[in-house]
Amino acid sequence: MPLDPIDQKILTLLQEDATLPVGEIATRVGLSPSPCWRRIQKLEQDGIIRARVALLDADKINVGVTVFVAVRTSQHDLAWLERFAEAVRDIPEVVEFYRMSGDVDYLLRVVVPDIAAYDAVYKRLIGRVALSDVSSTFAMETIKFTTALPVDYAR
Repeated sequence: MPLDPIDQKILTLLQEDATLPVGEIATRVGLSPSPCWRRIQKLEQDGIIRARVALLDADKINVGVTVFVAVRTSQHDLAWLERFAEAVRDIPEVVEFYRMSGDVDYLLRVVVPDIAAYDAVYKRLIGRVALSDVSSTFAMETIKFTTALPVDYAR
């Protein structure tokens, strides 16, 4: 669905701070509050705004270690994928999960307090599903992290 520049501005503001009052958003995008509120409701109804969430500081809640887990498998049937996906969904430390093209079949982003906690996650995962090759890489430093999506392509 194409978005006009006002919708794009609204989305940008909400991605920066979902707690902004409608009146503040309206002022910043050049609308009165009622039409602005209707636009926000439509963006929600259309599924463009999926949720409004609080972003937590990983270090302050003791999950400051990020591990990228590359998984290769020799099993490419739907039943195996469903078991694997269910196992991953049951592990709260896995915060992102992708099916990939190329040499890696799946990529997971895991957040934990330390290597021992990651080892426990790894053991839970391999206890649920057979994996051919698992390669774990620990992030040394976060240089950029954002949940904000670019809205310019939605024209």
